[in-house]
Amino acid sequence: MNTALLVIDMQNDYLWPARKPRFAYDTEALVASVNGIIRRDAEQGCEIVYIRHIIQNLPTNRLLFGFSLAGTEGAELYGGLEIAGENHFDKHFGDALTTAALREWLEKHGVERLHLCGLDQYGCVTATALGAKKRGYEVAILRDGTATVMPPKRAANAQKKLDEAGIEFI
Repeated sequence: MNTALLVIDMQNDYLWPARKPRFAYDTEALVASVNGIIRRDAEQGCEIVYIRHIIQNLPTNRLLFGFSLAGTEGAELYGGLEIAGENHFDKHFGDALTTAALREWLEKHGVERLHLCGLDQYGCVTATALGAKKRGYEVAILRDGTATVMPPKRAANAQKKLDEAGIEFI
């Protein structure tokens, strides 16, 4: 069974020192863990796929969001992230599988199972896991390769949805 590792939203705006205070991830620990997962999965023959969340760089979005804006350094993949290939896709919604080019690439490569890591465990990683399950993929979230800054109630609600969908954590 062909497996792909989706490395989700490991971007400067969420990880570098200049990030907004609300993105209080432990960058050093998370990046070290994700890099280890990338190396391991690449050695096991998994396709490694990098996903960036991109928001249109419009005046209203600069005011409302101020991060992941198209064409900014903050929207780029984090500099400390290991890059193991040229499979890069941009998404505009939480679920990475809303991106047609990604779905086409997965189909072309016969991918049936997805491993997910990155940010945020209870944001875009959850949305992608649920979207993958709906589309018939086997999916697992790599717990050591995710982090969250979601409030406890929102995290609990997301975890409940993952449990109900039968999403595996490894």
